[in-house]
Amino acid sequence: MELSIIFTGNLAKYIQIYEEIKHAIITKKLLAHEQLPSKRALALTLNVSVHTIKEAYEQLLAEGYIYSKERSGYFIAPFEFDWLQQVPQHVSVPSNNIPNNIQFDFTNGHVDNEAFPYAAWHKLIKKHFNSNNLSTSPWEGETTLRTEIARYVERSRGVSCDASQVFIYSGTQSQLQALCHFLGSATRVGLEEPGFKRVRAVLQQCGLSTEAIPVDYSGVTLPATPIHMLYTTPAHQFPLGMIMTIERRVALLQWANSNAGLIIEDDYDSEFRYKGLPIPSLAKMDQLQRVIYFGTFSKTLLPSLRISYMILPKSLVVPFMTFHHEQKSVVSKVDQLVLADFLAQGLFDKHLAKMRTIYRKKQQALLTAISTHFSNEFQVIGEKSGLHIVIKLPQHLTESRAIQLAQEVGVQVYPCSTSYQNGTNETMIIIGYGGLTLQQIDEGIALLASVWQ
Repeated sequence: MELSIIFTGNLAKYIQIYEEIKHAIITKKLLAHEQLPSKRALALTLNVSVHTIKEAYEQLLAEGYIYSKERSGYFIAPFEFDWLQQVPQHVSVPSNNIPNNIQFDFTNGHVDNEAFPYAAWHKLIKKHFNSNNLSTSPWEGETTLRTEIARYVERSRGVSCDASQVFIYSGTQSQLQALCHFLGSATRVGLEEPGFKRVRAVLQQCGLSTEAIPVDYSGVTLPATPIHMLYTTPAHQFPLGMIMTIERRVALLQWANSNAGLIIEDDYDSEFRYKGLPIPSLAKMDQLQRVIYFGTFSKTLLPSLRISYMILPKSLVVPFMTFHHEQKSVVSKVDQLVLADFLAQGLFDKHLAKMRTIYRKKQQALLTAISTHFSNEFQVIGEKSGLHIVIKLPQHLTESRAIQLAQEVGVQVYPCSTSYQNGTNETMIIIGYGGLTLQQIDEGIALLASVWQ
Protein backbone atom coordinates (compact mmCIF):
# COMPACT_ATOMS: atom_id res chain seq x y z
CA MET A 1 0.00 0.00 0.00
CA GLU A 2 1.26 3.46 -0.92
CA LEU A 3 0.47 6.31 1.47
CA SER A 4 1.22 9.86 0.32
CA ILE A 5 1.15 12.45 3.06
CA ILE A 6 2.17 16.11 2.61
CA PHE A 7 3.16 17.80 5.85
CA THR A 8 1.83 21.32 6.43
CA GLY A 9 1.55 23.79 9.29
CA ASN A 10 3.02 23.51 12.76
CA LEU A 11 1.29 20.32 13.90
CA ALA A 12 3.54 17.44 14.96
CA LYS A 13 4.19 15.05 12.06
CA TYR A 14 2.83 12.00 13.89
CA ILE A 15 -0.48 13.86 14.40
CA GLN A 16 -0.68 14.72 10.69
CA ILE A 17 0.00 11.08 9.75
CA TYR A 18 -2.63 9.90 12.22
CA GLU A 19 -5.22 12.39 10.89
CA GLU A 20 -4.57 11.50 7.22
CA ILE A 21 -4.88 7.75 7.79
CA LYS A 22 -7.98 8.20 9.99
CA HIS A 23 -9.65 10.33 7.31
CA ALA A 24 -8.83 7.74 4.64
CA ILE A 25 -10.41 5.02 6.79
CA ILE A 26 -13.55 7.05 7.56
CA THR A 27 -14.07 7.98 3.89
CA LYS A 28 -13.45 4.33 2.88
CA LYS A 29 -10.39 5.08 0.80
CA LEU A 30 -8.79 2.38 2.93
CA LEU A 31 -10.95 -0.74 3.27
CA ALA A 32 -11.39 -3.25 6.07
CA HIS A 33 -8.51 -5.71 6.55
CA GLU A 34 -6.17 -3.90 4.16
CA GLN A 35 -2.63 -3.98 5.47
CA LEU A 36 -0.81 -0.78 6.31
CA PRO A 37 2.88 -0.31 5.39
CA SER A 38 5.34 -1.38 8.05
CA LYS A 39 6.62 1.30 10.38
CA ARG A 40 10.09 1.16 8.82
CA ALA A 41 8.77 1.23 5.23
CA LEU A 42 6.45 4.18 5.84
CA ALA A 43 9.20 6.02 7.74
CA LEU A 44 11.47 5.71 4.69
CA THR A 45 8.67 6.82 2.34
CA LEU A 46 7.78 9.91 4.36
CA ASN A 47 11.35 10.67 5.43
CA VAL A 48 10.51 10.61 9.13
CA SER A 49 11.69 8.54 12.07
CA VAL A 50 10.30 5.11 12.87
CA HIS A 51 9.28 6.53 16.26
CA THR A 52 7.04 9.09 14.50
CA ILE A 53 5.22 6.32 12.60
CA LYS A 54 5.00 4.26 15.80
CA GLU A 55 3.26 7.17 17.61
CA ALA A 56 0.72 7.59 14.79
CA TYR A 57 -0.03 3.85 14.56
CA GLU A 58 -0.42 3.52 18.33
CA GLN A 59 -2.97 6.33 18.40
CA LEU A 60 -4.97 4.71 15.57
CA LEU A 61 -4.74 1.38 17.39
CA ALA A 62 -5.93 2.90 20.68
CA GLU A 63 -8.96 4.42 18.97
CA GLY A 64 -9.83 1.20 17.16
CA TYR A 65 -9.26 2.37 13.60
CA ILE A 66 -6.64 -0.38 13.01
CA TYR A 67 -5.71 -3.72 14.55
CA SER A 68 -2.42 -5.60 14.71
CA LYS A 69 -1.39 -9.22 14.06
CA GLU A 70 1.70 -10.59 15.70
CA ARG A 71 4.61 -10.68 13.23
CA SER A 72 2.25 -9.61 10.42
CA GLY A 73 1.78 -5.85 10.96
CA TYR A 74 -1.17 -3.45 11.11
CA PHE A 75 -4.52 -3.75 9.31
CA ILE A 76 -7.62 -1.57 8.78
CA ALA A 77 -10.31 -2.45 11.31
CA PRO A 78 -13.75 -3.50 9.95
CA PHE A 79 -16.84 -1.47 10.90
CA GLU A 80 -20.48 -2.54 10.77
CA PHE A 81 -21.84 0.99 10.38
CA ASP A 82 -21.34 3.95 8.09
CA TRP A 83 -18.46 6.19 9.18
CA LEU A 84 -19.15 8.80 6.51
CA GLN A 85 -19.59 12.13 8.26
CA GLN A 86 -22.20 14.42 6.79
CA VAL A 87 -21.09 17.98 6.17
CA PRO A 88 -23.66 20.32 7.71
CA GLN A 89 -25.65 22.12 5.04
CA HIS A 90 -26.56 25.10 7.20
CA VAL A 91 -24.46 26.88 9.78
CA SER A 92 -26.39 27.63 12.95
CA VAL A 93 -26.18 31.28 13.99
CA PRO A 94 -27.43 32.48 17.41
CA SER A 95 -30.55 34.58 17.06
CA ASN A 96 -31.54 37.57 19.14
CA ASN A 97 -35.16 37.25 17.97
CA ILE A 98 -35.12 40.84 16.74
CA PRO A 99 -35.52 41.47 12.99
CA ASN A 100 -32.63 43.08 11.13
CA ASN A 101 -34.65 46.10 10.04
CA ILE A 102 -35.19 47.44 13.57
CA GLN A 103 -34.18 51.11 13.91
CA PHE A 104 -35.78 51.90 17.26
CA ASP A 105 -35.61 49.32 20.06
CA PHE A 106 -37.84 50.28 23.00
CA THR A 107 -36.46 47.63 25.35
CA ASN A 108 -36.59 48.28 29.08
CA GLY A 109 -33.14 46.67 29.48
CA HIS A 110 -31.13 49.48 27.88
CA VAL A 111 -29.60 52.53 29.56
CA ASP A 112 -28.02 55.72 28.19
CA ASN A 113 -24.52 54.44 27.36
CA GLU A 114 -23.35 57.84 26.14
CA ALA A 115 -23.79 59.40 29.57
CA PHE A 116 -21.59 56.86 31.36
CA PRO A 117 -18.47 58.46 32.98
CA TYR A 118 -15.96 56.43 30.95
CA ALA A 119 -12.93 58.61 31.76
CA ALA A 120 -13.40 58.31 35.53
CA TRP A 121 -14.06 54.57 35.24
CA HIS A 122 -10.94 54.00 33.09
CA LYS A 123 -8.85 55.90 35.62
CA LEU A 124 -10.00 53.61 38.42
CA ILE A 125 -9.44 50.51 36.29
CA LYS A 126 -5.82 51.58 35.73
CA LYS A 127 -5.45 52.03 39.48
CA HIS A 128 -6.74 48.57 40.40
CA PHE A 129 -5.66 46.45 37.42
CA ASN A 130 -2.33 45.24 38.78
CA SER A 131 -0.63 42.06 39.94
CA ASN A 132 -1.98 42.43 43.48
CA ASN A 133 -5.59 42.15 42.29
CA LEU A 134 -5.43 39.21 39.90
CA SER A 135 -6.67 36.69 42.47
CA THR A 136 -10.36 36.01 43.01
CA SER A 137 -12.43 37.81 45.59
CA PRO A 138 -14.04 36.14 48.62
CA TRP A 139 -17.23 34.47 47.40
CA GLU A 140 -19.38 36.90 49.36
CA GLY A 141 -17.67 39.92 47.75
CA GLU A 142 -14.91 42.43 48.43
CA THR A 143 -15.12 43.95 51.92
CA THR A 144 -14.57 47.47 50.56
CA LEU A 145 -17.49 47.16 48.14
CA ARG A 146 -19.78 45.56 50.72
CA THR A 147 -18.97 48.42 53.11
CA GLU A 148 -19.67 51.11 50.49
CA ILE A 149 -22.96 49.48 49.49
CA ALA A 150 -24.03 49.37 53.15
CA ARG A 151 -23.28 53.10 53.40
CA TYR A 152 -25.09 53.83 50.15
CA VAL A 153 -28.35 52.04 51.00
CA GLU A 154 -28.42 53.73 54.40
CA ARG A 155 -28.16 57.25 52.98
CA SER A 156 -30.32 56.60 49.90
CA ARG A 157 -32.97 54.15 51.13
CA GLY A 158 -32.66 54.38 54.92
CA VAL A 159 -31.65 50.73 55.22
CA SER A 160 -29.29 50.22 58.18
CA CYS A 161 -27.08 47.16 57.83
CA ASP A 162 -23.55 45.88 58.37
CA ALA A 163 -21.19 45.04 55.54
CA SER A 164 -21.45 41.40 56.69
CA GLN A 165 -25.09 41.36 55.58
CA VAL A 166 -24.23 42.41 52.00
CA PHE A 167 -23.47 39.76 49.37
CA ILE A 168 -22.19 40.57 45.86
CA TYR A 169 -23.51 38.77 42.78
CA SER A 170 -23.59 39.08 38.99
CA GLY A 171 -27.28 39.88 38.70
CA THR A 172 -30.70 39.30 40.24
CA GLN A 173 -30.92 35.79 38.81
CA SER A 174 -27.60 34.62 40.27
CA GLN A 175 -28.35 35.89 43.77
CA LEU A 176 -31.86 34.48 43.60
CA GLN A 177 -30.40 31.08 42.66
CA ALA A 178 -28.09 31.21 45.68
CA LEU A 179 -31.04 32.08 47.92
CA CYS A 180 -33.19 29.29 46.45
CA HIS A 181 -30.51 26.67 47.06
CA PHE A 182 -30.15 27.91 50.63
CA LEU A 183 -33.88 27.88 51.40
CA GLY A 184 -34.52 24.52 49.71
CA SER A 185 -37.03 23.18 47.22
CA ALA A 186 -39.78 22.86 49.83
CA THR A 187 -40.06 26.66 49.95
CA ARG A 188 -43.24 28.04 48.38
CA VAL A 189 -42.83 31.49 46.85
CA GLY A 190 -45.46 34.08 45.98
CA LEU A 191 -44.85 36.11 42.82
CA GLU A 192 -46.52 39.28 41.62
CA GLU A 193 -49.09 38.67 38.88
CA PRO A 194 -47.92 40.05 36.49
CA GLY A 195 -44.22 40.06 37.40
CA PHE A 196 -40.63 39.35 36.33
CA LYS A 197 -40.73 36.26 34.10
CA ARG A 198 -37.00 35.60 34.67
CA VAL A 199 -37.55 35.46 38.43
CA ARG A 200 -40.31 32.92 37.90
CA ALA A 201 -38.03 30.88 35.64
CA VAL A 202 -35.22 30.81 38.24
CA LEU A 203 -37.54 29.70 41.03
CA GLN A 204 -39.01 26.92 38.94
CA GLN A 205 -35.60 25.78 37.66
CA CYS A 206 -34.45 25.52 41.28
CA GLY A 207 -37.44 23.31 42.07
CA LEU A 208 -39.43 25.81 44.17
CA SER A 209 -43.19 26.01 43.67
CA THR A 210 -44.68 29.42 42.86
CA GLU A 211 -48.00 31.04 43.58
CA ALA A 212 -49.33 33.95 41.51
CA ILE A 213 -50.33 36.85 43.80
CA PRO A 214 -52.44 39.48 41.96
CA VAL A 215 -51.48 43.16 41.96
CA ASP A 216 -53.90 46.07 42.16
CA TYR A 217 -53.49 49.85 42.08
CA SER A 218 -51.66 49.70 45.47
CA GLY A 219 -49.17 47.02 44.45
CA VAL A 220 -49.09 43.31 45.22
CA THR A 221 -52.01 42.12 47.32
CA LEU A 222 -51.76 40.12 50.53
CA PRO A 223 -51.20 36.38 49.96
CA ALA A 224 -54.42 34.44 50.33
CA THR A 225 -52.75 31.02 50.33
CA PRO A 226 -49.93 29.73 52.57
CA ILE A 227 -46.48 30.67 51.23
CA HIS A 228 -43.05 30.95 52.83
CA MET A 229 -41.72 33.93 50.87
CA LEU A 230 -43.06 36.77 48.72
CA TYR A 231 -41.12 38.42 45.88
CA THR A 232 -42.19 41.99 45.16
CA THR A 233 -41.06 45.19 43.37
CA PRO A 234 -42.69 47.91 45.52
CA ALA A 235 -40.75 50.96 44.27
CA HIS A 236 -41.80 50.39 40.64
CA GLN A 237 -43.85 47.26 40.04
CA PHE A 238 -42.70 45.34 37.01
CA PRO A 239 -44.20 45.62 34.48
CA LEU A 240 -47.25 47.73 35.38
CA GLY A 241 -45.25 50.44 37.15
CA MET A 242 -47.43 51.28 40.15
CA ILE A 243 -45.71 52.39 43.37
CA MET A 244 -46.80 50.43 46.42
CA THR A 245 -48.71 52.55 48.91
CA ILE A 246 -47.55 52.93 52.49
CA GLU A 247 -50.71 51.17 53.72
CA ARG A 248 -49.97 48.12 51.58
CA ARG A 249 -46.35 48.05 52.74
CA VAL A 250 -47.43 48.02 56.37
CA ALA A 251 -49.94 45.26 55.66
CA LEU A 252 -47.30 43.11 53.93
CA LEU A 253 -44.89 43.48 56.85
CA GLN A 254 -47.66 42.51 59.26
CA TRP A 255 -48.36 39.46 57.10
CA ALA A 256 -44.65 38.48 57.17
CA ASN A 257 -44.46 38.84 60.96
CA SER A 258 -47.71 36.95 61.60
CA ASN A 259 -46.81 34.09 59.27
CA ALA A 260 -43.04 33.92 59.90
CA GLY A 261 -42.64 34.67 56.20
CA LEU A 262 -39.90 36.37 54.23
CA ILE A 263 -40.22 39.19 51.69
CA ILE A 264 -37.77 39.77 48.84
CA GLU A 265 -37.84 43.49 48.05
CA ASP A 266 -36.35 43.99 44.57
CA ASP A 267 -35.45 47.68 44.28
CA TYR A 268 -34.25 47.26 40.68
CA ASP A 269 -34.75 50.89 39.55
CA SER A 270 -35.90 52.74 42.66
CA GLU A 271 -33.34 55.51 42.02
CA PHE A 272 -35.49 56.95 39.23
CA ARG A 273 -38.68 58.47 40.65
CA TYR A 274 -40.27 61.45 38.89
CA LYS A 275 -43.44 62.28 40.82
CA GLY A 276 -44.12 62.67 44.55
CA LEU A 277 -41.94 62.13 47.59
CA PRO A 278 -39.94 58.90 48.00
CA ILE A 279 -41.83 56.20 49.89
CA PRO A 280 -39.70 54.36 52.46
CA SER A 281 -38.50 50.92 51.42
CA LEU A 282 -39.85 47.79 53.07
CA ALA A 283 -36.32 47.09 54.30
CA LYS A 284 -36.19 50.46 56.04
CA MET A 285 -39.61 50.02 57.68
CA ASP A 286 -38.76 46.47 58.73
CA GLN A 287 -35.05 47.16 59.41
CA LEU A 288 -34.20 43.83 57.79
CA GLN A 289 -36.05 41.54 60.16
CA ARG A 290 -38.23 39.72 57.62
CA VAL A 291 -37.10 41.54 54.43
CA ILE A 292 -34.34 40.47 52.02
CA TYR A 293 -33.24 43.45 49.97
CA PHE A 294 -32.16 43.14 46.30
CA GLY A 295 -30.28 45.95 44.53
CA THR A 296 -28.44 46.27 41.22
CA PHE A 297 -26.15 48.61 39.31
CA SER A 298 -27.50 47.51 35.91
CA LYS A 299 -29.89 50.45 35.63
CA THR A 300 -27.75 53.11 37.29
CA LEU A 301 -24.44 52.25 35.57
CA LEU A 302 -24.25 49.66 32.78
CA PRO A 303 -26.02 46.28 32.45
CA SER A 304 -22.80 44.72 31.09
CA LEU A 305 -20.97 45.34 34.39
CA ARG A 306 -23.07 42.54 35.93
CA ILE A 307 -22.89 43.65 39.55
CA SER A 308 -25.80 43.31 41.97
CA TYR A 309 -26.18 42.80 45.69
CA MET A 310 -28.38 41.08 48.23
CA ILE A 311 -28.77 42.22 51.84
CA LEU A 312 -29.89 39.57 54.31
CA PRO A 313 -31.45 39.87 57.76
CA LYS A 314 -28.80 39.29 60.45
CA SER A 315 -30.53 36.07 61.50
CA LEU A 316 -29.79 34.53 58.08
CA VAL A 317 -26.17 35.66 57.62
CA VAL A 318 -24.38 32.86 59.52
CA PRO A 319 -26.44 29.96 58.15
CA PHE A 320 -26.20 31.43 54.62
CA MET A 321 -22.41 31.78 54.96
CA THR A 322 -22.13 28.22 56.27
CA PHE A 323 -24.27 26.81 53.47
CA HIS A 324 -22.27 28.55 50.71
CA HIS A 325 -18.78 28.38 52.22
CA GLU A 326 -17.43 26.30 49.29
CA GLN A 327 -18.61 28.79 46.66
CA LYS A 328 -16.42 31.03 44.48
CA SER A 329 -16.95 34.68 43.60
CA VAL A 330 -18.98 35.30 40.44
CA VAL A 331 -17.88 38.92 39.96
CA SER A 332 -14.50 40.25 38.80
CA LYS A 333 -12.32 41.44 41.69
CA VAL A 334 -11.11 44.44 39.68
CA ASP A 335 -14.68 45.49 38.87
CA GLN A 336 -15.63 45.24 42.53
CA LEU A 337 -12.68 47.39 43.63
CA VAL A 338 -13.39 49.95 40.91
CA LEU A 339 -17.03 50.22 41.93
CA ALA A 340 -16.09 50.51 45.61
CA ASP A 341 -13.83 53.46 44.77
CA PHE A 342 -16.50 54.93 42.51
CA LEU A 343 -18.91 54.92 45.43
CA ALA A 344 -16.39 56.09 48.04
CA GLN A 345 -15.27 59.10 45.98
CA GLY A 346 -18.84 60.34 45.50
CA LEU A 347 -18.70 59.68 41.75
CA PHE A 348 -21.73 57.40 41.85
CA ASP A 349 -23.94 59.99 43.55
CA LYS A 350 -22.83 62.59 41.02
CA HIS A 351 -23.54 60.25 38.12
CA LEU A 352 -26.92 59.30 39.55
CA ALA A 353 -27.99 62.94 39.83
CA LYS A 354 -27.07 63.48 36.18
CA MET A 355 -28.94 60.37 35.05
CA ARG A 356 -32.09 61.38 36.93
CA THR A 357 -32.16 64.60 34.93
CA ILE A 358 -31.50 62.78 31.65
CA TYR A 359 -34.15 60.13 32.19
CA ARG A 360 -36.70 62.65 33.41
CA LYS A 361 -36.28 64.52 30.11
CA LYS A 362 -36.52 61.30 28.13
CA GLN A 363 -39.66 60.21 29.92
CA GLN A 364 -41.25 63.61 29.37
CA ALA A 365 -40.33 63.39 25.68
CA LEU A 366 -41.93 59.93 25.52
CA LEU A 367 -45.16 61.07 27.19
CA THR A 368 -45.31 64.17 24.99
CA ALA A 369 -44.81 62.07 21.85
CA ILE A 370 -47.55 59.66 22.90
CA SER A 371 -50.03 62.45 23.64
CA THR A 372 -49.11 64.13 20.33
CA HIS A 373 -49.28 61.13 18.04
CA PHE A 374 -51.86 58.88 19.73
CA SER A 375 -55.54 59.27 20.51
CA ASN A 376 -57.01 58.82 23.98
CA GLU A 377 -57.74 55.17 23.14
CA PHE A 378 -54.14 54.41 24.08
CA GLN A 379 -53.69 54.56 27.87
CA VAL A 380 -50.31 55.12 29.56
CA ILE A 381 -49.65 53.14 32.76
CA GLY A 382 -46.80 53.34 35.30
CA GLU A 383 -45.22 56.67 34.38
CA LYS A 384 -44.29 57.85 37.88
CA SER A 385 -40.88 56.17 38.05
CA GLY A 386 -38.45 53.77 36.39
CA LEU A 387 -37.18 53.45 32.83
CA HIS A 388 -40.26 52.02 31.12
CA ILE A 389 -43.98 52.58 30.79
CA VAL A 390 -46.85 50.37 29.65
CA ILE A 391 -49.32 51.29 26.91
CA LYS A 392 -52.75 49.71 27.18
CA LEU A 393 -54.01 49.05 23.66
CA PRO A 394 -57.56 49.62 22.41
CA GLN A 395 -59.79 46.60 21.78
CA HIS A 396 -59.26 46.56 18.00
CA LEU A 397 -55.52 45.88 18.39
CA THR A 398 -54.10 42.62 19.79
CA GLU A 399 -50.68 42.42 21.43
CA SER A 400 -49.17 40.17 18.76
CA ARG A 401 -50.57 42.27 15.92
CA ALA A 402 -49.22 45.45 17.53
CA ILE A 403 -45.72 43.95 17.76
CA GLN A 404 -45.89 42.71 14.16
CA LEU A 405 -47.00 46.10 12.82
CA ALA A 406 -44.27 47.82 14.81
CA GLN A 407 -41.58 45.53 13.38
CA GLU A 408 -42.81 46.21 9.86
CA VAL A 409 -41.90 49.90 10.30
CA GLY A 410 -38.60 49.21 12.08
CA VAL A 411 -39.72 49.53 15.71
CA GLN A 412 -39.30 46.85 18.39
CA VAL A 413 -41.67 46.84 21.37
CA TYR A 414 -42.31 44.12 23.93
CA PRO A 415 -45.32 42.11 25.14
CA CYS A 416 -46.75 42.39 28.63
CA SER A 417 -48.54 39.03 28.46
CA THR A 418 -45.30 37.07 29.06
CA SER A 419 -45.15 38.61 32.54
CA TYR A 420 -48.31 36.75 33.57
CA GLN A 421 -48.11 33.31 35.14
CA ASN A 422 -51.79 32.47 34.54
CA GLY A 423 -52.44 34.46 31.37
CA THR A 424 -54.42 37.67 30.88
CA ASN A 425 -57.11 39.19 28.69
CA GLU A 426 -55.43 42.60 28.83
CA THR A 427 -53.58 43.85 25.75
CA MET A 428 -50.55 45.89 26.83
CA ILE A 429 -47.14 46.75 25.43
CA ILE A 430 -43.96 47.54 27.42
CA ILE A 431 -42.09 50.63 26.20
CA GLY A 432 -38.57 51.22 27.54
CA TYR A 433 -36.77 54.45 26.74
CA GLY A 434 -33.45 54.52 28.62
CA GLY A 435 -31.24 53.69 25.63
CA LEU A 436 -32.85 55.98 23.03
CA THR A 437 -32.19 59.65 22.29
CA LEU A 438 -34.93 62.28 22.50
CA GLN A 439 -35.17 62.36 18.70
CA GLN A 440 -35.32 58.57 18.44
CA ILE A 441 -38.11 58.46 21.03
CA ASP A 442 -40.24 60.91 19.05
CA GLU A 443 -39.55 59.27 15.68
CA GLY A 444 -40.20 55.79 17.03
CA ILE A 445 -43.51 56.76 18.67
CA ALA A 446 -44.61 58.54 15.48
CA LEU A 447 -43.96 55.35 13.50
CA LEU A 448 -45.94 53.30 16.00
CA ALA A 449 -48.87 55.69 15.73
CA SER A 450 -48.77 55.46 11.93
CA VAL A 451 -49.54 51.73 12.04
CA TRP A 452 -51.41 51.28 15.32
CA GLN A 453 -54.19 53.81 14.94
